[in-house]
Amino acid sequence: MNKEKNYSLIDGEYTPKQAEEILRDLYASKIQFHQMKNFSSIERFGKEDEVSVKRIPQLESALASVIEVISQANNDDDLISICSDVKITVNSIDTSNV
Repeated sequence: MNKEKNYSLIDGEYTPKQAEEILRDLYASKIQFHQMKNFSSIERFGKEDEVSVKRIPQLESALASVIEVISQANNDDDLISICSDVKITVNSIDTSNV
């Protein structure tokens, strides 16, 4: 049985400076998570974590793009609306085949 829940993480209107702080912190946290996961894999197993190695540049690229959007909004004296939800799905494991 799958169970799914949605949670609001960010929902509001922000100045470019506020938006940049929120999103930089969020992306930095995810990048740091993957850096630590990769480091742990190297230390424990002697090899890189393939998912983290791929994900870090994706996150860095997304952050650079976000900063460009925020910079343009700042130049235009615009506000930025950010809405971000977290969807969590719990999937039951079929143990009858194990």
